[in-house]
Amino acid sequence: FLLIDDHFHTLSEPGRKRDFTPLPWSQYFETMEDILPFCSVKYSFTPLYTFRIYSSGSHGPVLMLLHGGGHSALSWAVFTSVICSRINCRVVAMDLRGHGDTKVKNPDDLSAETMAKDIGKVVEALYGENPPPIMIIGHSMGGAIAVHTAAANHVPSLLGLCVIDVVEGTAMDALNSMQNFLRSRPKTFKSVENAIEWSVKSGQIRNVESARVSMVGQVKKCEEPLSSPGVSRSISEGIIEEEEEDEEGGESNHKRKKEDDQEIKKECLYTWRIELSKTEKYWEGWFKGLSSLFLTCSVPKLLLLAGVDRLDKDLTIGQMQGKFQMQVLPQCGHAVHEDAPEKVADALATFMVRHKFTEFKEGFPW
Repeated sequence: FLLIDDHFHTLSEPGRKRDFTPLPWSQYFETMEDILPFCSVKYSFTPLYTFRIYSSGSHGPVLMLLHGGGHSALSWAVFTSVICSRINCRVVAMDLRGHGDTKVKNPDDLSAETMAKDIGKVVEALYGENPPPIMIIGHSMGGAIAVHTAAANHVPSLLGLCVIDVVEGTAMDALNSMQNFLRSRPKTFKSVENAIEWSVKSGQIRNVESARVSMVGQVKKCEEPLSSPGVSRSISEGIIEEEEEDEEGGESNHKRKKEDDQEIKKECLYTWRIELSKTEKYWEGWFKGLSSLFLTCSVPKLLLLAGVDRLDKDLTIGQMQGKFQMQVLPQCGHAVHEDAPEKVADALATFMVRHKFTEFKEGFPW
């Protein structure tokens, strides 16, 4: 879901102020709607479930996009505009349960089984009994859910599977340090702009444009003034203005810092939409046995990785046997599709055309 990145530093351009203002979803997707799966409509006047989806395109196979843990469908915004310019396709990016603007009765149930069933319900709600050919593409946690969805045959018209930067071995190894990583993130931000700036400067998202649309789906306004310890651990603590503390003035600095904390508490803050640390009991279920499950899926498969070091034993053998296509996209962080949307779109477009799932758009220079 969130893979700890070894390359946390980003190069800033001296003398050039970057724009961190949020960008609207409508710049990248054609429509936004809340889908009510059939089951909730049958049994309740108040829907138990509404899944937020963003869509583009009117013909061709459907690309069902599943985001990583803590992210939202907006993580796919820039990629969507690129892939729609390359091939004939329809895009459906959904906010998974507990994320973004999706509302479900049990948002804390993030088991692989439940989330995979959600995908099937949304497909049924969108297309009924005769869904068009669908390719599922998932990043990190979403990649794991894509594999579970395919393996359980929740999407009968499944065309292919694309998994982005999630491998069982690496993910399982990273789980031990995940809580430390989550604790190291700011608890609150003074504004959405601050959240965007943090995501870029910390190396979480290396593409400023993508961060400006994607982070909107990761944070929300605090519902009430936060007064718990640690609330003041906000963006202002260091990543934006990295000031060295003056040793001699340590006491006055500490006093001033306390005053600053009080000011921050009075402001309207932003915080994470989902507390990922509370989802720990599901982590192992997302990733354990994932490699063999991926290899058993009978549809054509594409694995996109940020580094070849992420391959585990099962996948190395499977790759040598030609059971799936793999491409390494270097100089990317873990959010590969955000950092390099053109490269990911090119890899996916080439894969889909090679398998005759679709055609390149007329006039596209290939």
